[in-house]
Amino acid sequence: MINAVITGIGGYVPEDKITNEELARMVDTSDEWIMSRVGIKERRILKGGKAMSYMGIQAVNELMMKTGIDPESVEGVICATSTGDYHFPPTASIISCQTGCKNAFAFDLQAACSGFIYLLETVANYIRSGRYKRIIAVAGDMMTAITNYTDRTTCPLFGDGCGAILIESTTEPVGILDSILRTDGRGLPHLLMKAGGSAKMPAYETIDNHEHTVYQEGKVVFKRAVSEMADVAAEIVERNGLKKEDIDWIIPHQANMRIIEAAARRLEAPVEKVMVNIQRYGNTSSGSIPLCLWEWETKLKKGDNLILAAFGAGFTWGATYLKWGYDGSGT
Repeated sequence: MINAVITGIGGYVPEDKITNEELARMVDTSDEWIMSRVGIKERRILKGGKAMSYMGIQAVNELMMKTGIDPESVEGVICATSTGDYHFPPTASIISCQTGCKNAFAFDLQAACSGFIYLLETVANYIRSGRYKRIIAVAGDMMTAITNYTDRTTCPLFGDGCGAILIESTTEPVGILDSILRTDGRGLPHLLMKAGGSAKMPAYETIDNHEHTVYQEGKVVFKRAVSEMADVAAEIVERNGLKKEDIDWIIPHQANMRIIEAAARRLEAPVEKVMVNIQRYGNTSSGSIPLCLWEWETKLKKGDNLILAAFGAGFTWGATYLKWGYDGSGT
């Protein structure tokens, strides 16, 4: 039986940072206020006129350097992002071209902060079909490009970052074993970018009103994220007959420290089993889970059971159960 397994990971975060102290000079906020509500100390920002594809290229190049694969052997490059370089062409086409993956098909996938969960299941099904053996999944966002730095409720949340995952075919009992994907379109008015799409074209008015940045009704989103992310993580654990002691790692989307803690409590997971880097990177949207895997890679062992969960605009949410395919040393 063919399955899809992660065989390598690369990542990239920009060097420049925005600290809470810097934000406090821009809007009415403070380090104490931000830390107590979302748990973020600083976040990265991509400067110098660079765009999302730049981060994807860096992440893919690191991935290929670590794994030693020939870029011409890559059959597909799929990118999950809400902040692509352009409306078209797809950012994946830029990344594949600039990294030498000239034989790969390439397209973008958009599911907001749940993008990486949706991406894993999409790539896994290409592999499971038997037609493809090696695909690179890129997930990341340049959230600072769509952040309103006059809005004290949203500007502390977001940062920039990207991960790249090599996914290959295997007949071993490891890899992406199960996913649950959910959507509730009634979430539209609570979390969105109001302008820039065909529903509301760019105009002087939309720019003046900051309608090309993230709009969020925090209380509604927080309540749904806490319940849905915890519930779907518990559902996938139960569906696969796992007990709490079977789970080696929980990797929640890094949106809010209180949401992360709620999901961990629901699974009765000790703190040391939960990957958390929100304090250093903030919410990088689709990039948050792969960046956790990138940072914890050396601690992962072949056969480890991982539960991934995310919630985002749409509303979209989901969870993935995967069994890690290699030791962190790369052996």
